[in-house]
Amino acid sequence: MSVPVLKLKRLRSNDLPLPSYQTPDSAGMDLMADIIEPVVIKKGERRLIPTGLSIELPCGYEAQIRARSGLALKKGIGLVNAPGTIDADYRGEVGIILINWGDEDFEIKKGDRIAQMVIAPVTQVQIVESTQLTETERSSGGFGSTGK
Repeated sequence: MSVPVLKLKRLRSNDLPLPSYQTPDSAGMDLMADIIEPVVIKKGERRLIPTGLSIELPCGYEAQIRARSGLALKKGIGLVNAPGTIDADYRGEVGIILINWGDEDFEIKKGDRIAQMVIAPVTQVQIVESTQLTETERSSGGFGSTGK
């Protein structure tokens, strides 16, 4: 089985390591902030943090951007659009939309690990308009309708 190839292009800093998996079974690779000056995200504020990277995904794949669990638990730092999606045809800079749900302002410095990126296959479907959908046990039952 061949392994998909993700091409990465540095846009600014050559001194930051490329994203990498921290353990052999990691699903995501860490992304770092590529900023000149420290950035402070105030309580309740959201900021777009650049990574200094653009990517070329293979067709049929997406990059999912997810919060780092340690930052979420310890500092209340998350992503506004979790998970964020990068499409295979996007070639701009990967930016991370962080939000500070914590109790204190949060400072980010160059090289800080701010998010993780998971590469996943995607399936596009054919859309067929219908006047009727198949009934199920749940059918139109919404939030909490399964009793769990």
